Amino acid sequence: MEAEGRKITKIAREVSKFTVQTMKEDGIGTAEFDFIHLVRHNPGITQAKIREQLKIDKGAAARRAANLEAKGYLVRQENPEDGRSQLLFATEKAESLKNSKVKIESAAYEWLFEDLSETERDSFTEILERLYERMKWESRAGFPNVSARICADRERE
Repeated sequence: MEAEGRKITKIAREVSKFTVQTMKEDGIGTAEFDFIHLVRHNPGITQAKIREQLKIDKGAAARRAANLEAKGYLVRQENPEDGRSQLLFATEKAESLKNSKVKIESAAYEWLFEDLSETERDSFTEILERLYERMKWESRAGFPNVSARICADRERE
């Protein structure tokens, strides 16, 4: 089963390479996109929290925040609870960046699937949806089944 599952990862990795390449042409790198993504999902986050979650140092976080602010993707507001820190918020430009990433990925997958018949696409999509729902449930539960397999494999080694 390993080969089948890894193929999904390999396809996603290739689409990701194309997406990163295209976004770099627009002036946004992977690290910047991760930063923006975190701010979009956590409006009002501080740089300290970003550093914790992205595992980056203080200087890198400050440079990235300043760079993204200068590019118009983030805005800062005073933190009413702590005068030493500022809260970061995504701008509309950051929201449209999310949409452009989705558009880039969609174009790659549309190209990939165009050689399949409608029946093949429908069957494949149905199976992918089932697999996605199963993994989403596993993730929300804290990965009990997958973790148990990893532990069992380690015990056998």
